[in-house]
Amino acid sequence: MALTFYTNPMSRGRIVRWMLEEVGEPYETVVLAFGPPMKTPAYLAINPMGKVPALAHAGGVVTEAGAICLWLADAFPQAGLMPADRGALFRWLFFGAGPLEQAVTNGSKGWVPTAEECGRFGYGSMNTVMTTLIGHLGRSPYFCGEAFSAADVYTGSQIGWGLRFGTLPADTVLQAYWDRIKTRPALARANALDDALMPPKS
Repeated sequence: MALTFYTNPMSRGRIVRWMLEEVGEPYETVVLAFGPPMKTPAYLAINPMGKVPALAHAGGVVTEAGAICLWLADAFPQAGLMPADRGALFRWLFFGAGPLEQAVTNGSKGWVPTAEECGRFGYGSMNTVMTTLIGHLGRSPYFCGEAFSAADVYTGSQIGWGLRFGTLPADTVLQAYWDRIKTRPALARANALDDALMPPKS
């Protein structure tokens, strides 16, 4: 199956690159600069949001990093990234795309809901998100049990970034989880490919 990966090395495309390297299928990379190159009619026909990542394949296009990770796990089951417990996979992928990302995004801009407002938001509060993550990963080596899966690529990436850049509170359980997954060979390959595409430092 022909795969075309649209990305930028300073975007969430890094998550999808990791997933592609885990899958091990050949793919073509198209790097788009931020701004006008992502807003051309040709690219807007691929992703009307004018953002990356996007993955084109013989049957169409998938956008949104979590959806791309899930599609790849399903399309290439031989990679072993689609666990038997589909419910756990869907739960933690959507947890990453919903509560975790919303809490981090709001917090990074200095906006924190008051106790009275928490009920209006899907994530409740950062404390609730952290308690949920720590409680689960304190009992399970990976999001879906004993085996690494697409949820660890997607939601695990967010934990790694959050710990590195301080958008998640430091925690020993989350750090131990990240230490378990950050040494995967596919992640090293993905990082090398994306790092090579980074603009030179001035």
